[in-house]
Amino acid sequence: MIDQNPLQNPAPRNNDEIDLAQLGAALKRHSKLIAKVTGGTLLLTLIATLQQKQVWEGEFQIVLASNEGGGGGLAQLAASNPMLAGLAGVGGGGGKDSLETEVQILQSPSVLKPVFDFVRSSKQRAGEKVDGMRFSSWVSTVEVKLEKGTSVLNISYRDSDKPLILPVIDRISKTYQEYSGRDRRRDIANAVAYLQGRINDLEPKADASMRRAQSFALANGLGIQDGIPMAGGDASGGSGGSGGSVEGARQAAQSQVINLRQQLANARGAGSNVLYQAPQLTANQDLFKQYQALEAEIAEKRSRLRDNDEIIRALKRQRASLILTLNRQTIGLLEGQLATAQASLQASSRPKEVVLEHRQLVRQALRDEKTLTELENQLQLASLEQAKQTDPWELISTPTLLDRPVSPKKSRNMALGLLAGLVLGSGAALVVDRRSGKVFAMDELKASLPYPLLAELHQGVSQSNQQTLQLLAQGALEAPHSVALIPMGLSATAAQPIATGLQAALREDNHSAEVLCSSDLLATRHCSIQILLAAPGAATRSELASLVQQLQLQGTPVAGWLLVQPSPQQAGDA
Repeated sequence: MIDQNPLQNPAPRNNDEIDLAQLGAALKRHSKLIAKVTGGTLLLTLIATLQQKQVWEGEFQIVLASNEGGGGGLAQLAASNPMLAGLAGVGGGGGKDSLETEVQILQSPSVLKPVFDFVRSSKQRAGEKVDGMRFSSWVSTVEVKLEKGTSVLNISYRDSDKPLILPVIDRISKTYQEYSGRDRRRDIANAVAYLQGRINDLEPKADASMRRAQSFALANGLGIQDGIPMAGGDASGGSGGSGGSVEGARQAAQSQVINLRQQLANARGAGSNVLYQAPQLTANQDLFKQYQALEAEIAEKRSRLRDNDEIIRALKRQRASLILTLNRQTIGLLEGQLATAQASLQASSRPKEVVLEHRQLVRQALRDEKTLTELENQLQLASLEQAKQTDPWELISTPTLLDRPVSPKKSRNMALGLLAGLVLGSGAALVVDRRSGKVFAMDELKASLPYPLLAELHQGVSQSNQQTLQLLAQGALEAPHSVALIPMGLSATAAQPIATGLQAALREDNHSAEVLCSSDLLATRHCSIQILLAAPGAATRSELASLVQQLQLQGTPVAGWLLVQPSPQQAGDA
């Protein structure tokens, strides 16, 4: 007989682990329940979908051209002078932030409130209750979406009242265009008024500044160029740079006079023998080309004739005449430059304070004149834009009603209902399977029964079971006088054929062997050995635990347990 320890504890199981095979088996066992829940959910979804009102949608597109940075006169004004454009109320910067801000404004009550009042009054005339209708909930039916990377707006409106769709989106379109034109007219008017005011204030000041500079120049014998600082110098006449100071200008003019006098002396001394070329002076090009050609001809003749030849002597006389003419022209140019340099020297010799004051007056007059010119140019741009008065927002698609309702979407609702039904049905199946407490898994059966598994049998298949029972009777049981077969959750109909087959196998060696099939442990305790009969899903966890405890108290040896599996045909039906 097999040694057993009836007090052996079952192996612990980790309830946190999820066995996908057991999960699938549990769902398969309750497939009818899942089908019922899924069917009921689909039916409810279909009923709810059919009871929903159809929702229609209308749409159109507009372009926010006024927010872009190029093209218009206002944009040019903002780009040329952002400060003035900002003071005038002209938005010079477009960009993503301003477009998104514009989208939010378009959904605000200040723009859409008249449209909401129209919808509310229309529904009220149609007999609908509008007491609970609020703008905050209605505005969600108006969708304003900005196309990514563009200034194109897609506007759509949804409502269950199909005839109301087109009038509403037509009003929304007109409202948006009126809103854009209102802001545009206001911006242009602000810009024109601001620029005109600035011009009216600055024009007398610019005239007075120019008069003061001219009067001071006439009184001190100065020209307009005398009041402009030299390049690289200090405009204030200080010591910041010698090029712009009064003393530096005087020294430069004096140096230029000395240099020109020296060049003039050299030119006069050259006479008709040597051609004098002064630095930075251009002689008569035609005469100079004649001189170069004559020099080339003399050189060519010298290679073949003597110097006292009449041809060469005639050519030399022509050269002397050209040299004299060119030198005289150079002397005339140098005398003109000398006169100009002497005048500059005389002007730079005036008192430093006079020159500095003249410079300040000229600089102020030029600054005022430049500002006035810029303002007048900007006023022309703004006035031209005001004269155009075109709609800054272009309607690029007419308001259109879609052919089919956008809600309810039957296919999507049914798909969601099917998914919800499967989830709810699966959850209900797992809950029912868990609450039943029955043990279906082979691993859990082995863990719950602290006895060895002797063999696996099939219900209703006597021929296949007979050989297994014979091997069991001739081997593990050692021909006992009496064997108790204790079914756990199995019906008498399922257990009795196995008991009969086991008794027949035992009597082949021992004709007096008896098999008692009963779940009464008081009756089975008188048998020589006990065998448990288990099947998947036949007993609950509590029944198995209680049976093991009672067997420990009973004290009769337990040889092991037999697993009764469903027949292949029964498994297929399940």
